[in-house]
Amino acid sequence: MPDRIMIIFGTRPEAIKMAPVVKELQKRPGAQLILVSTSQHREMLRQVLELFEIEPDADLDIMAPDQSLLHIVEKAMAGFAGVIDRSKPDLILVQGDTTSAFAGALAGFYNQIEVGHVEAGLRTFNMQSPFPEEANRCLISRLAQYHFAPTARNRDNLLREGVRDERIAVTGNTVIDALYYVVKKGSHSDWVNRLAQDGRRLILVTAHRRENFGEPLRKICRALAQIVQRFPDVELVYPVHLNRNVQETVYPMLSKQERIHLMEPVDYQDLCALMQKSYLVLTDSGGIQEEAPALGKPVVVLRTETERPEAVEAGTVVVTGYETDALLARVEELLTDSAAYEKMARAVNPYGDGHAAERIGDFLFK
Repeated sequence: MPDRIMIIFGTRPEAIKMAPVVKELQKRPGAQLILVSTSQHREMLRQVLELFEIEPDADLDIMAPDQSLLHIVEKAMAGFAGVIDRSKPDLILVQGDTTSAFAGALAGFYNQIEVGHVEAGLRTFNMQSPFPEEANRCLISRLAQYHFAPTARNRDNLLREGVRDERIAVTGNTVIDALYYVVKKGSHSDWVNRLAQDGRRLILVTAHRRENFGEPLRKICRALAQIVQRFPDVELVYPVHLNRNVQETVYPMLSKQERIHLMEPVDYQDLCALMQKSYLVLTDSGGIQEEAPALGKPVVVLRTETERPEAVEAGTVVVTGYETDALLARVEELLTDSAAYEKMARAVNPYGDGHAAERIGDFLFK
């Protein structure tokens, strides 16, 4: 049983998925948590920490304009070294597939500290897609001693890579814990209620992944413009990521389109409310592939591969890629074929019951 647990997060998705783990471990007698934020997107991160009433013990503040992956690793490793020297953790917990999570696992390895990986075992089996996330999570699996896999398929991926079964716990995904927590609170901004009135259908869009920068994102934007042109009863809401590569593509192409609402990244409460209000969701992100189906919303994945094949097999998501015609064809089917829509909306979400963090706590403190 570890006494001093260092928990790392830096992006909003990391914080959302780690927040239930933090709240659960705070209940465990004898657990001393050292919460470390890399603050890669401070504006987006702060709201999540306030929502879950989490105060980091250390803020590395590594964000810099147009920072490279090498810069993230360099700055994060230097910051982690200082925290480790001061706090002497027994265990480091990292989440997912970010570059800071990989750096945290590597810092643990270099300092001979055990590493636990939350959301372990996801694979596309293509190191270039998503980039660099696929490499990050594979490398973390090589460095970690404890693996918290959302699904049995994720567990099987780890077993094939040589991870011992007793080192793996199938927990579900902690993002579902976070989603249910926020939905239960029921608080969101008033502007959400003003969207898609008079019987209009709302489509939520999130597209910001590094592999979609440039022409892929331009193709996605062309499809979005054609969707509202073909369907007068549809509105799109697109919270646009702060990354300049996203902003400089999306705003010139879509800012003058009627019934497309471009906005700054929204609070997590508002994102959950938007998912609830949406007819369907178009995304290249990972977590929304798990969250939206938990609310009965079909998801169209704007990527060529997904590390979440369970959702494809369950029928809650469909992968279209970023090509304009393929994306348009799938969205048109879901907007015009009620049977196809209902089949996706009613499919069972394979990502858990909202008790993933509790299972992680039970594994660590058994």
